[in-house]
Amino acid sequence: MARSYIPVAIDRRVRTAAQNRCGYCLSPQRLVMARLEIEHIIPISKGGNNDESNLWLACPLCNGYKSDKTIGIDLETRETVKLFNPRNQVWSEHFCWTEDGLRIVRKTPTGRATVAVLHLSDDPDALEVRSYWVLAGWHPPED
Repeated sequence: MARSYIPVAIDRRVRTAAQNRCGYCLSPQRLVMARLEIEHIIPISKGGNNDESNLWLACPLCNGYKSDKTIGIDLETRETVKLFNPRNQVWSEHFCWTEDGLRIVRKTPTGRATVAVLHLSDDPDALEVRSYWVLAGWHPPED
């Protein structure tokens, strides 16, 4: 499917609102080797649109795993729940970092489903890169 056109002004506002970091793993643009992508929280294929309220930033890894998914399974309760919405939910209410700063801890059903679907704590490439960021003192994020 062809990428939707997002006007430059909306792109800039989304990047600013997202503080130039991925809404899911919090990777900042300054450390990611690719441009963070404008992500549709509700994918176009699932009835979403290009309204600014449906857009956020995601790193290519998170956006690739999320794809057109909007729900996941809470591995603790086995119930289907909506994935984390970085536009209107607070990251720290659903997730936190392990003490070593490498993995994202799941705090809620939404957090558990999102971590599982987006492989936030088990992608080997992400873990390796984060380990270097930790050594450099750049990770985990303070907020």
